[in-house]
Amino acid sequence: MGVFVFLPLVLPLTAWPIARLAEQHLHPRTATRLLTAVAAVMAMCSTLCLGLVMVVGTAQLPGNPLPDGWSDPEVRAAVPFDEVVGKAAIPALCAVVVACGRTLWRHGRVRRQAHRALAGLPATGVAVLPDEVPYAYALPGGRRDRVVVTTALLDRLEPAERRALFAHERAHLAARHHRFLLSVQLAARANPFLRPLCTAVSYTAERWADEEAARAVGSRRTVASAIGKAALVSRGTQVATLAGFAAPGPVPRRVAALLGPAPLVRRWPSLFTSVGLAAWCAAAGTAASAMSSANSAVTMVLILRAATPL
Repeated sequence: MGVFVFLPLVLPLTAWPIARLAEQHLHPRTATRLLTAVAAVMAMCSTLCLGLVMVVGTAQLPGNPLPDGWSDPEVRAAVPFDEVVGKAAIPALCAVVVACGRTLWRHGRVRRQAHRALAGLPATGVAVLPDEVPYAYALPGGRRDRVVVTTALLDRLEPAERRALFAHERAHLAARHHRFLLSVQLAARANPFLRPLCTAVSYTAERWADEEAARAVGSRRTVASAIGKAALVSRGTQVATLAGFAAPGPVPRRVAALLGPAPLVRRWPSLFTSVGLAAWCAAAGTAASAMSSANSAVTMVLILRAATPL
């Protein structure tokens, strides 16, 4: 096992370059999927290694419920500086569990509250609320996925801009963007080094919906206008919805991207570009993290089997 058990804890640093470059050079759909996959794998690997180190630390504490063989010198020798990092991993892993649990609890609470607020309305695909506060969001689940929008926001948009708004929110629902956002949020809670990827996915998911809306309405300028107006009239609005889990991204950047040419769809960037090199580095870091955690887990199991019957 050796020092390899610690690699998954710091290998997320290899994904930092792709977090920024993917926003600028990859198609938003590709960037969202790539960054979410990298974040999820790295988070699982780092959490697994924290658990392995905790086993060693817990086995040395007096009164622990584990078999005596788990504190065998051979087991402790498998982790460098076991007396320090083993015990430090215990509160670290507890913090990860608490942070991820709070995120899941909040997600479920907000989702339930949003559905209860719409309980008396017809089960249509669009729910229009008579509210003077301008906002709109996509609400998945329940009897059917719904787009929620207030009359205050609709009154400030032209008919074409309303169609763009609805197309944008429907794109969130169709692509299940809430799952990508929740996955990267959990990953960032498990390993703080993954926060740049969480921020990047928040932006690329919005850009993905922007591009789908532009394709649906046939006008990139109309979508840009709708986004700009919605951002201006809803500035400072605090609404506890699923959309609040991630910032809608820098609106000026999104508008500028829509006023430019449509992004090219590429399966994988070339190695001879900055984004391609960053993507390959992130992929290598993810593979190394997975192999390191797998090697550590297998080594720990073999040592424990030799030390005591499981």
